[in-house]
Amino acid sequence: MTVGISTYAFMWRMSNRMPRPMDLGDVLRETAKLGLPLLQVCDYTAIEGFTRSQLRKFRDRATDLGIALELGTKGIAPAQLRRYREIASELGATLLRSMLYSSDYRPSLEQAEHDLRDVISDFEQHGITLALETYEQVSGEALLALTDSIDSKHLGICLDVGNMVAALETPNGIAELTAPRVVNLHIKDFSFTRNDGMVGFTFAGCPLGEGLLDYTSLTETVRPNQRNINQIIELWLPWQGDPATTWTREDEWTRHAVDYLTQRQHEVP
Repeated sequence: MTVGISTYAFMWRMSNRMPRPMDLGDVLRETAKLGLPLLQVCDYTAIEGFTRSQLRKFRDRATDLGIALELGTKGIAPAQLRRYREIASELGATLLRSMLYSSDYRPSLEQAEHDLRDVISDFEQHGITLALETYEQVSGEALLALTDSIDSKHLGICLDVGNMVAALETPNGIAELTAPRVVNLHIKDFSFTRNDGMVGFTFAGCPLGEGLLDYTSLTETVRPNQRNINQIIELWLPWQGDPATTWTREDEWTRHAVDYLTQRQHEVP
């Protein structure tokens, strides 16, 4: 099991809201400075335009820094998954995280099963695992049934318990339900705060260990060390009002998350 980090931990620092956004090379160097051996390049669509030479150069830079790579996209259209499988192979990534829907393709569960069966042999042949993320648009039961029906060692679930709260699925409940099929963990914390006037709530991120994420229960349920499941740090940091403050806060939350997980790993089953 490895603790790594996602490009989602650099979401604001990589965004066009910054005067000088970080690029993928900056993120790779920052991952090395944080002492982490794994970077998940997630939903970074610019990578689709990289040439084979550029992909291999990025892979070589990561290798020189002692960093392994994982990859992420959205959607399960067969052409999309085959393209990202090819990119993953060039990067030496052994895991591709995706989500059932993309912005322009929302298959039924029956069509989703057909699409996944169409591509899973390609993933098996190349030794790459496809991890479908839990999120509120698809119930945990449906996602589990889908992975169970195909029953491949190279198809599993990327568990992000915070994503399911909007579907009224509890973090501990979704972990218990999907644990047998989990192959990747996204780690971020979250909390509710009252809106002004005591009307409703805002559900957003918070520093790891300060919110509703029960990290002990999550790891006891999934057993990432015993099952060789990587834990990937993400953030749900709201915009902090201006670029400089947001940049600083995102950096602080990221470093705090790395320290928190590093200190807790001796407890993880």
